[in-house]
Amino acid sequence: MSIDRIFQWQMVELKKEFQLAEEKNLVLNEDEVLVKIAGCGVCHTDLSFWHDGVQTKHALPLTLGHEISGTVISGEKKWLHKKVIIPAVLPCGECELCKKGRSNICRNQLMPGNDFHGGFASHIKVPSKYLCEVSDKILEKYPLEKLAVIADAISTPYQVVKKSEIELGDLAIVIGVGGVGIYGALIAQIFGAKVLALDINDEKLGIAKQNGIEATLNIKGLDIKTIKEKVKALAQEMKAPKLGWKIFEISGTQAGQELAFNLITFASTLSIVGFTTNKVEVRLSNLMAFDAKLIGTWGCRSELYPEVLKLIEEDKLRIDQFVETFPLSKINEVFKNTLDHKYTKRSVLVPDFKN
Repeated sequence: MSIDRIFQWQMVELKKEFQLAEEKNLVLNEDEVLVKIAGCGVCHTDLSFWHDGVQTKHALPLTLGHEISGTVISGEKKWLHKKVIIPAVLPCGECELCKKGRSNICRNQLMPGNDFHGGFASHIKVPSKYLCEVSDKILEKYPLEKLAVIADAISTPYQVVKKSEIELGDLAIVIGVGGVGIYGALIAQIFGAKVLALDINDEKLGIAKQNGIEATLNIKGLDIKTIKEKVKALAQEMKAPKLGWKIFEISGTQAGQELAFNLITFASTLSIVGFTTNKVEVRLSNLMAFDAKLIGTWGCRSELYPEVLKLIEEDKLRIDQFVETFPLSKINEVFKNTLDHKYTKRSVLVPDFKN
């Protein structure tokens, strides 16, 4: 089945599904709610399912989308009419990993748009246990649909910045400051780091600079040796430490990952946030020689979502410049344009058919 036909199927089938909901034929379990979707962000994980052949856990056809905000319209009374963020990773809360504070990699986790039908729809049926309520103070600042990015684009870099054990005055090097990376840079800055943003797009770097990121570098066309020299020079200008760099690879590209590994120095921590199916050849002995750390991250623990929302409520983290919305009916166009890197902001799809 072609991609276009899959999305056409989604739109037709979703309309049918929620016609049934309106007729009160939708069955909710005791622990589930029905959420009317306000917006769903387009993530590169969706593109991996759509374009790169990465397998979803639920058999196709499947409605994608895991970065979701909306309003609860049916289910548990305590959630009725609440404006919520649906965590991109819904853990069981009972397993060994959950009890050890690693609920983001719970082996019983459920992910919208992977384990069950996701957020590129008008409604979604989800477990209510880990929903995150949005305060009125935040809703006074932002429309609910734009807050969808909290579910992944903001919460994922928030978790990894905390996981990196970043400290006041550290040098944070963020590779890729697009729809996710810009939040990584801003969050690292909130944590007190001196931030250097690397990208191949002047517009993205300009947005980072406009929002207070101390230093930027366009690395387009530069070899790794030249980039390393320029990074060292910028670090000196910034009066940043020569050692212990916190490096965040968020571009999700082979070139970005190769560069990130080559920037490792003594006591560095390299965090891999972006995803690519391409393989990277590295000399792992560098980790031994530099006594460095290499860590991965997956989503965000639902327990951390309130911390993210607090940053937004207190205006420490602003999102309005980094999000743009499109009608859900434009999903094919938006996916293709995202794949072709035509957007500098995070795209959020908003339902535009009657529901």
